[in-house]
Amino acid sequence: MIEKLISVPFFQLIRHKSVQNFIFLLIIQSSNILISLIVMPLLIQSIGVDQFGLVSLALSVILIANVFVGFGYNLSGPRDVALNQKDPKTLSAILSTVISSKLVLAVLAAISLLIAVKGFGFFPEYQVILIYSLLMLFSEATLPVWFFQGMEKMKLVSVANVFSKLLYLAGIVLFIQGPTDAKWVNFFFGGSALSINLLVLTYLNAELKVTVYFIGFINVVRSWKNNVYLFLSAMASHISVSGGLVVLSFFATANVLGMYSLAERVAMVLRLFPSIVVGAVFPNASKLFIDDKDSFFRFVSRVYKTTLIFSAGISLTVYLLAPFIIKILAGEHNMTTSVKFLQILAFVPFMATLNIANMVLMLVSDQRKILFNSSWAFCLYMLLASIGLTSWLGGQGLAISMLSTEFVIFILCSWLLHKNIPNIFNGFYKRAFSSHHTG
Repeated sequence: MIEKLISVPFFQLIRHKSVQNFIFLLIIQSSNILISLIVMPLLIQSIGVDQFGLVSLALSVILIANVFVGFGYNLSGPRDVALNQKDPKTLSAILSTVISSKLVLAVLAAISLLIAVKGFGFFPEYQVILIYSLLMLFSEATLPVWFFQGMEKMKLVSVANVFSKLLYLAGIVLFIQGPTDAKWVNFFFGGSALSINLLVLTYLNAELKVTVYFIGFINVVRSWKNNVYLFLSAMASHISVSGGLVVLSFFATANVLGMYSLAERVAMVLRLFPSIVVGAVFPNASKLFIDDKDSFFRFVSRVYKTTLIFSAGISLTVYLLAPFIIKILAGEHNMTTSVKFLQILAFVPFMATLNIANMVLMLVSDQRKILFNSSWAFCLYMLLASIGLTSWLGGQGLAISMLSTEFVIFILCSWLLHKNIPNIFNGFYKRAFSSHHTG
């Protein structure tokens, strides 16, 4: 496999749309992480640790609400766009359906949070910050990354994302001067993203003749019904990935919680790798699945083998460099326990990569019920395993449970796919690992 990869001319590889999709998705995620790392010390210095904590709490509430606003359209949208890349009328209908549906969800989420704050007095310590953060719901609703992902033209939207993050950084530097300005932090984040999103949508109308219009409430509700399984799957995945710290908080001291949190942040950044790969190859895989099954199997097989090699290298590197990584992030503090956590979590990206092919098979064949069933089984296993192992082994138990969860979801997805779409499942894995396979 390695010899075949090396034999491919570099520039030919770079020109491949799936590779470009991967590169630009990686740029988007990298810029998000980099800006967060730059902004964090600036905010702590200007608004103080206490207000920074409240801003982070408000952000966590909004991120959960954004899963609701997204409603699984980031999974269904790229496939629909990829299958209609040359039809502006159909593309306009797809874009309008998603934007309309997400905007109505954003309004519902905003109203619900306002009622929770004003009517029931929830979130007492950061009510004002949370209200100013509601703009982020609408930036999520208008985010067009999924559309360009389906079009396999990620350059513009990746540049737009970087520019919006720089705009946000400029707002922090110029206008956040003290603790009383804390309410503006998430507002600037949402406002800069929303402004850039609207400019990109204007570009779509002017250059590609793809327009956005409101599709009507009846069609919005119909769209929600079609996407409900994907939404519930996304919610289950969010709980599975983000719920570990909540579980650990019931069994560990604040010191252990902090050390695990540091290791988990590194691991969760690395776990983006398989997600980015799926997002990058999904559009092209969707077209090949419809047009030519043999080409589809060869394409996904090459991607799968290559990403397994790279993710194994990433996991081993992080395992070996864990003491150095933690020292860089934590300074001179004694974080030996955090190193142990990271050495276990280092293999989460590789375990998650095992399931890349299964995810692509589910998405291109539109197996929403399989995705739903596997996601909630994944979530249930994670909760049970994390509670059991954390109560027994503390933070190390939680790290082991997160690692085992990735392997369990691979086994479960494989079983469900073999049971429900055996021809596609067997067709792929026989071609991928047959000694006579030449792709």
